[in-house]
Amino acid sequence: MPFNSIFAWIIKKRIHQIDLFKKYPFEVQQETFEKLIAAGLNTEWGLEKKFALIKSYSDFKNQVPLQDYNDVQPTVERLMNGEQNLIWPSETKWFAKSSGTTGSRSKLIPVTKESLEDCHYKGGKDLLAIYYDNHPNGKLYNGKHLVVGGSIEDNPNSNDSYFGDISAIIVNNLPWWAGIRRTPSKEIILMNEWNSKIEKMAINTMNEDVHIIVGVPSWTMVLAKRILEITGKKNLKEVWPNLELFMHGGVNFEPYKEQFKALIPDPEMNYVETYNASEGFFGIQDQLDSNELLLMLDYGIYYEFIPMSSFDGVNSKKIFNLEQVETGINYALIISTNGGLWRYIIGDTIQFSSIDPFRFKITGRTKSYINTFGEELIVDNAELAIAYASNKTNSQIRDYTACPVFMTSIDHGAHEWLIEFINEPDDLNRFGMLLDEKLREINSDYDAKRYNNMVLNPPIIKVAEKGTFDEWLKSEGKLGGQNKVPRLSNNRVILEQILVQMTHLQKK
Repeated sequence: MPFNSIFAWIIKKRIHQIDLFKKYPFEVQQETFEKLIAAGLNTEWGLEKKFALIKSYSDFKNQVPLQDYNDVQPTVERLMNGEQNLIWPSETKWFAKSSGTTGSRSKLIPVTKESLEDCHYKGGKDLLAIYYDNHPNGKLYNGKHLVVGGSIEDNPNSNDSYFGDISAIIVNNLPWWAGIRRTPSKEIILMNEWNSKIEKMAINTMNEDVHIIVGVPSWTMVLAKRILEITGKKNLKEVWPNLELFMHGGVNFEPYKEQFKALIPDPEMNYVETYNASEGFFGIQDQLDSNELLLMLDYGIYYEFIPMSSFDGVNSKKIFNLEQVETGINYALIISTNGGLWRYIIGDTIQFSSIDPFRFKITGRTKSYINTFGEELIVDNAELAIAYASNKTNSQIRDYTACPVFMTSIDHGAHEWLIEFINEPDDLNRFGMLLDEKLREINSDYDAKRYNNMVLNPPIIKVAEKGTFDEWLKSEGKLGGQNKVPRLSNNRVILEQILVQMTHLQKK
């Protein structure tokens, strides 16, 4: 029996377990809760917060405070220096750089053996299991799997310890047999310098029989375009005729959809979205006809939720577990994990579209939004509007950011959008009008502020020089991996920094 058939038969056995947590979500979450409390019982954190006295979710809420990264950082620094048993009983020697920060310094998220094996690895296997369940004739394991991953660095403060992108930590720790179908080599995947890395990845993969691509859309596009430049081919199907699946995550795929259709002009090509972050693997697109994500409930993560209408960071009072959530409400996501994070505000917001089973969409960030004028503009709104305007004006976008233009004594406010196009729109003014039109359609608060230009003037669209956003990321030490430019900001700090980088580019 061919390896592909054997693999498909084995991995689909997991579907039965997925069906169980879809049928019994509260029981599975309660079991996860109890296991986490038991695991943390004798850690420094567990002793301090009296885990031994926690018998219910109510006890947990009363005894364990909400945390953000400012609260976690001192403990991370101690772990980086080699201390152990602080927040999780097993050894913690890997740290994932999180892109979920707009500061100049990355967050470092503890990664344990349990979070790797029972969460991140399990998520990868489940993605394939679900894919084969939806595509019984899939042939993924007849060819190579192209991984567009990040990089890692040694931890100078502790032996046998390192930090880097979660994708690189996963690749570096996978057993040898898991890399049989992977391309390029692990050494190339983990390279730090992205210009050289893209070049080597292109040269080393363009002659392989690639069936799957795994990566963040933006960097995958950079690699794909370099391969087409070298080979002289028109699209990726000419390079890899058996390409079947692109597994993506990290950013909303909507603005990239048309670009990938052009890169891979095959109606049979499949796309599967995941919600995997440095802090954990949370969701998988499990339906062929929907881009909603199934909340994965047996990965060693206990979920809580804060309605964004009452969100006040770590001081929030209105907090629910899974049994209390409703559809159609924007929630901040709170996690307690087998990586040692306890009641941690991850910074993402989600909205449930279904509670039987629990499916959701990522709507944005708790801190990545514009609400300067009461318009409540979230990333989900921005992505939909950007995709709509791009489609209508035959343009393609590589990156963008937006922020407010504050009111003055003589003028109203506005939103300023700095956009780096791959293909510029045939009419930039029309692009701005369409963007505004879609935002007014999908966001009533924005529409109210735009009424007769009484509060908000039409959006201001500026075109960024090619390479502007990469230059800014490089200046912040964040070029490559899962790092990305913040989409929306409530102040002008980031946009002004990026404009400075654009000025430098123009002078070169």
